[in-house]
Formats: sequence, C-alpha cells, structure tokens
Amino acid sequence: MDSFKTLAIKESVFDNNDKQAEKLRQELKSKRTFLLNLMSSPGAGKTTTLVQTLKTLNHELRVGVMEADIDSDVDAQTIAATGTKVIQLHTGGMCHLDADMTQQGLTGLGIDELDMVILENVGNLVCPAEFDTGAAKNAMILSIPEGDDKPLKYPLMFSICDLLIINKIDAIDYFDFDMQAVSERVKALNPNITIIPISARTGEGIDRLSQWLKEQALQWNQG
Repeated sequence: MDSFKTLAIKESVFDNNDKQAEKLRQELKSKRTFLLNLMSSPGAGKTTTLVQTLKTLNHELRVGVMEADIDSDVDAQTIAATGTKVIQLHTGGMCHLDADMTQQGLTGLGIDELDMVILENVGNLVCPAEFDTGAAKNAMILSIPEGDDKPLKYPLMFSICDLLIINKIDAIDYFDFDMQAVSERVKALNPNITIIPISARTGEGIDRLSQWLKEQALQWNQG
C-alpha cells in the first residue's frame, strides 16, 4: 500500500480556467471588444505578421496588442513602432497564458477604446493549446520551414484554432513542404478551420488575412 496520497489536479485546474475564460469572453462581448489569441512556434513570424496586418487594420479599427514572452520586450518595441497600443506581458517562466493572466493583461492594456485586441501568446505548439484564454477566436501560424507534418505531431493546436496562417510561402521552393498535404491533415482534425497562406516578408496574402480579422471582429462586436 502506498504511503502517500496522489491527487489528480489537472482536470480541476483546467475546469477552473475554463470557467474564468468563459466569464472573460462574456465580459469582452458586452464591451464589444474582439480578442484574438495568436499562437505559433518561435520564429514562425507572429510579430512580423502582426506588423504587416496592423498597417491595414489600424486604418479601420482601434487595435491593441498584448505581447507575451518569458522575458524581453523586443516584440512590444516592434509593435509600438507601428503606433499601435501595446503592452508587454512577462510570464515568469510560464510557457503559456491562461484566462487569469489574459485578464491581467487586458486590465493593464486598457480596452475601453479598443475594437480588437490581439494576444501574441508565448511561442510553442504545446502549452498554449491547452489553456483557454477567453479569446473570441484562436489563430496559429505555421511557417513553411517547420514542415507539413506538424498537424500530425501537434493535433490539439490545430484542432482548437479557427484560423491557420501558413507563413513564409515565398520560401516554399526551398523546402519539402506539401501545401495540399498539410491542408488535408488540418481539415481532417478541424473541418471548419480557415486556412490563409501568406508571406509576411512580401505582404502576399495579408489583405485576405486582414479582411478575415475585420469580418470576425465585426460579427463579434455586432452579435
């Protein structure tokens, strides 16, 4: 007989976070603020994609950005240079944001005058997928150099996202990346996901991405 007690806390932790996330989602709905949770591996191009997208969005919507990192404020400095309202969130070693941390970030940012807030989550394909942040929509970026097998290796991430952005398509000729294969793998996991190929470097596909975001924000804020 074991001399110690084993307590399974994972389910209760997630359950509590889910309740906080739903409460936050309803608060944002009442304030007509659309929150997007943007995830990816490190180096997939989240910040560069944001910079390109904000060039369009800032002309039509009041947008704020929350940059989440274990340390450093380099991404917040990059976003601030676009004239966008931004706050840097340091997670103290945590590999993700949960609903409570997101709420703290929104309070620090101030959302009373914002139509849309984009949360650039901590870069990895595991932890962020497990925690509901309270966002209206989840999006992720998969870059061409990462390979088309990532939906097979990280199915949860692709399953919980409403939007898949495939970045660095300008480099597709240099990598063994099958666009049709990745699309089929993602759709098998998540039939309703939207897939938008882009190049944050050249700007290809950014107009379509910006339009998707504007449509989602409009539906959320008017719904």
